[in-house]
Parts: sequence; C-alpha cells; structure tokens
Amino acid sequence: MTSDLVTPRHLCRKAVIYIRQSSPHQVLSNQESLRLQYALRQRARELGWHEADTEVIDADLGLSGAAADHRAGFKDLIARVTLGEVGLIISSEVTRLARNCSDWYPLLDLCGYRDCLIGDRDGIYDPGSPNGRLLLGLKGTISEVELHTLRGRLTAGLLNKAERGELALALPVGLVRDPSGVVTKDPDQEVQARIDLVFATFLERRSAAQVLRVLNARGLGLPRRDRFGDLTWTPPTVSRIVAMLHNPAYAGAFVYGRTRTLGTSLPGRRPVQERRRPDEWRILVKDKSPAYIDWATFERVQARLRDNRADYDRNQTRGVPRNGAALLHGIAFCGACGHKMVVQYKGTPRYICNHLRQQHGVPVCQYLPTGPIDARVVAAFFDAVTPAELDAWTRAQAAEQQGEEALDRAEAQQIERLDYQAALAERQFHRVDPDNRLVAAELERRWEAALRELRQAEEAFARRTAARARPVALSPELRAAFLSLGRRLPDLWTDQRLTRARKTALLRCLLDKVVLHRLAPDRIAVRLVWRGGETSALEVATTVGALSDLSRGTEMEACILALARAGVDDVTVAARLTLEGHRSPLRRHVLPSTVRAIRLRHGLLVKHHQSHPRRIAGCLTVPQLADRLAVKRHWLYDRIHNGTIALAQDERTGLYLFPDTADTLAGLAHLRDGQLDRLQVTPPPVGS
Repeated sequence: MTSDLVTPRHLCRKAVIYIRQSSPHQVLSNQESLRLQYALRQRARELGWHEADTEVIDADLGLSGAAADHRAGFKDLIARVTLGEVGLIISSEVTRLARNCSDWYPLLDLCGYRDCLIGDRDGIYDPGSPNGRLLLGLKGTISEVELHTLRGRLTAGLLNKAERGELALALPVGLVRDPSGVVTKDPDQEVQARIDLVFATFLERRSAAQVLRVLNARGLGLPRRDRFGDLTWTPPTVSRIVAMLHNPAYAGAFVYGRTRTLGTSLPGRRPVQERRRPDEWRILVKDKSPAYIDWATFERVQARLRDNRADYDRNQTRGVPRNGAALLHGIAFCGACGHKMVVQYKGTPRYICNHLRQQHGVPVCQYLPTGPIDARVVAAFFDAVTPAELDAWTRAQAAEQQGEEALDRAEAQQIERLDYQAALAERQFHRVDPDNRLVAAELERRWEAALRELRQAEEAFARRTAARARPVALSPELRAAFLSLGRRLPDLWTDQRLTRARKTALLRCLLDKVVLHRLAPDRIAVRLVWRGGETSALEVATTVGALSDLSRGTEMEACILALARAGVDDVTVAARLTLEGHRSPLRRHVLPSTVRAIRLRHGLLVKHHQSHPRRIAGCLTVPQLADRLAVKRHWLYDRIHNGTIALAQDERTGLYLFPDTADTLAGLAHLRDGQLDRLQVTPPPVGS
C-alpha cells in the first residue's frame, strides 16, 4: 500500500516508528497491542522504506502521553525531526504521540516546516498542507478530550466508592485490612496500647513535644510499617507523633481529599501537596472502622494542636505554655493596633508589639513591662477562681497515677516483645549446623544483641520503679483538715514546684486574651477577656523615669510644698501622700528622698531634722539585716520594692522593720539561696 504524499525526498530520510503504552501494567498485560505497534515496520516497507532505513523508538513504554517532560523517546523524536533526519513518523494512532495539544501542535508545526509526514493505521498526512493539518489537528483535539473523558470516568467511579467509605486507601499503623477488605485493629496488643498511650499522653500533657519527652524518658518506640508491610519499632519523633494525632482514621473515620495538589513552575520538580483544613475535606464518613478515640476527642485534639502553634502573624493561636518569666505570652494583644504582642527578654522582660514594624517599618506600638501587668492579672485570676477542693486534688492524683500505670504497661509490653525476640534468636542459633561457623557466628551475635537489649530495658524499668515516689496517702485527720481549710491557690502559686509553664496553663484555663494599652506613661489599661466572652477592665500603675511622667506629679509636688511650709517632716509627708495614692517615679509609694528632693529644689529647709534611731528593740532594719546575711542593702531593697519580700513600711519611723527572730533570718537565707520564690514578713509591733 502506497501513498501519493510519499516522494523520493521523504524516502531518502528515515522512517521512525514511535511505540508507547501508558502504564507498566499495560505493557505486561496488553501484549497484542504491543505486537500491532511493532508490526508497523511492515507498513513502512510497503510505503517504500528499506528495512535499514526504518527505526523504532520504544523508550517511552509504560509512560503516559499527558505530558512530554518525562518522555525521553518523544524528545529524541523531536530532535531528529528538527535535524531533518526523519521523513515519516508512524504510530498506531496519534494518541501514542501526544494526548496534549500543547505538545501536539508544536510537533505539527515542526513536521510541516521540515517536510516530515505523519502516518497512522488510517492513512498518511502532510502537516504542511491545509487538509493534512486539519485532519491531524482534529485527531489531536479528540485525543486530548478522550484523555479527559477517561480520567473523568475513572474519577467518578473512585469518588462514588469513596463516598461509601469503601475505597481502599493506605491505612496507618495500628489498622489493618483483612482478606475480605474489612478494616480492623492490628492484632498486636503492644501496637494498640502504644497508640492509646500517645493519645492519652497528649490529652494529659497537651503538647506533642511533651509526648516525645515522655516516650524518650521511658525508652519507648513507635510502631511503623516498612515498604514491605512488616512491623518495625523506631525511635519517636515530633513529626510522627503529630502525624498520628492528625490522622482521622484513628477516630474511625474515612476521609478522602485531605490534601490538594498545587502546580509548580520549576522544571523537574514534583507538584506540591498542601494539607486542607478539616472543613475543606472532600469526603468524610464517620464510624467506618474501629476507633482508638471517639470523634469528639479527635476534634479536641485538633483544636489543641492548632492552639499550640505560636502563629503570631494570624493572631489565631496562643502557642504552648513555656517556662519564660512572662505569664501572658501568646494571649497578650496590643490595645493600639490589635495585633498579638510578643515577649522581649533582652534586659527587663517586656511585652512589645512589633507587627507593624516588621510589615511596614513603622516604630513599635508599645513597650510594656511584664512584672506589674502579670501581678495584676494573677490577682484578678485569684479573685475569679474558687479555692480548689481536696476532691479536685484527689482526681488529679488519680489521673497522674493512671498515666504512670499506662507507661508501665507499655514498658512491660516492650520487655515482653524483646524477650520473645531474644528467645527467637536463641532458637535460630540452636537450629543451625555447628560446623557452619559463618552462619553460627552471625546468629550468635544477633542472640547476644537481643539479650543485651532485653537486659538494658529490664534494668531501666527496675530503676524507674524503685525511684518512683509512692502516692501520698492522707490520714483521716489530715483529710478532714484539708476539707475544712481547702487548698489556697495563692499559697500554691508561690510554691517552687509550680513551674512557670503550669502557671501560664492555669491562667489560660479562664483567660482567653488580655488586651494591653498604655493610657499614660505611668498607667496601663488592661482588659481581660474571660472564657465565655465576659470582660473585666483593670488599670495597672507602672514605674516611670521622672517625676514629670507621673499623671499626678504636679498635684503631688504642690502637696509636698504645702506640707513642707507647714513644718511637716519628710517622713510624715511621704507616708501621708502614699495613703492618698501618690507614688515616687520608681516606686509604688512615696519615698522620703523624693519629698526631700522636691523640697530642696524649691529652697525649702526644715528647722529640725530628726534622725532615725539606730536600734529598735525586737526589730532589725535593712542595714542590720544585710550585715547579718552578708548581702548588700540594695539586694534587700530591690526585693522589697518588687514584691518578692512582702513587707509594709512602718508608718511611725518610715523604715522597713523585720522581726529579730531566727525564723526571719532562716527565711531570708532560703530566699537568698534560691530555695524560695517569695517571702511574707509580718512587721513586728513597735512601741510609741
């Protein structure tokens, strides 16, 4: 069979037969189609080409024709046509060459320019002629539409099966599919217990990093399936723990469409997979398989994971409670611009709002000290929360004991598995021929390694069991005392065992956010937004650098001058102004030195100066106490002023007086050595 389009100019070049099938499965199963494509050699001979001038390009077997980037054979064909080496391209149908018009039409343009014919089982076409280009263009368009039609049919069937929850997706470790296709839990009880432990520990510790620390502290691994489907135990990582917590299959749900594919403009790069939000999942079928947790618990876990992200840009999450000095990190918001505030620990800890500076280069909105703000918010928290009862403490202790028992069971199961592996290695060693020393030596090494790993796990478990403190058992008398007095949260707050992270977590139990706004240099407005939507407005007084920055500085100065002219001494003036709500720039009360500085600046002198007595019976002054403790006076003054030492100033003498007792010296020594965070001192009675 010949064609009028074939000329000697075409016959002096090569005839190329392009062969392709779309998938490796088709290459193996559709052998007849493959034979028909290779039989196109006979078609080339019938058109006038010699056997030596006929070549076959089959490098693209098993590759889809939807794109040309990954097809080396198609690229080779394009290159040879460009060089003018090809007079005829033969394929069983045009779908073998390309199923994409963006690849098909450039090939037609190139063949028309190089006078190269294109043939299939229906005939020979000249891409350079209008009729040939019309027919080939129609065939290419139909080929592309056919690809979309086939894909649409397959996708519709897949979605129909997914909507029933019967699509066989890959299962996470802990779930298996039996021969009939039914999903069940893994029969390995250690795998089930380990997955339960991960979820229970997260619900208790509220952080994936904390779950990792607990597992590492006990030497517990996580199960996983290798590429052959075999169960292995590997060290835990935060990413694997988070992946388990995010997987809805553990809640018994079938989900399809958890990710979307985003295209990439970089050549040779795979498309990017983006995770969808739960409300964007394409198909969700609940209660489709055995569940490790219920759906309500799964939603609570997802909410905690979202809240743990310190997403300062979007202002939607609060982050994990940390051990920093600031207690409101993650829930403090700027009252000026509305963005979330961050904590700066350079020098004195401060809440700062630097969002606008990062985005637009403008100055920072606010710098606010953490100390007075945190103290005022904690006081409001104490006023809002009722004293904890003994039953709550008992429930917390029981929950902690249950967590320890779950970890003990996990370690016991791990030891049981290691014991089985050691026994298996022993049996394999005894079954080998003793004369085969190469195999026997390797099996003996495996046996010894299994025994060593088992011994290490048993010793670690024994050490932890021996070192663990027993639960506190309360006597009936002590229980009655607790029930009558209750647990005072302010006293617990100063206990060194209560870490900063736990204090932050306690505040977040009631507080949703805290809005801060500086009204004046010495006044900060604090708006507390409680869980449930209720709000409270507070005002915090903070220190300033100069008297002119005080809101009532002018009023205080006028009062000082009036009292000084009336002959009132500096100590009495300072005490009276403190009672009226005035303060020195760097203190919460008025210092006599502040009164004296203002008086002297206006040239007012006192006629009589009364010095403080050097010794007061039953009392110790700050200088005397500093000598006893071998510390500097400023060390005591600083802690009195910041509230670490809770002591009121004596109204008559204007001094800070401590009881001259051994308990006072012991408490201050503990504070000096870091054994206490705060000390409450009762002022001794001073005779008139």
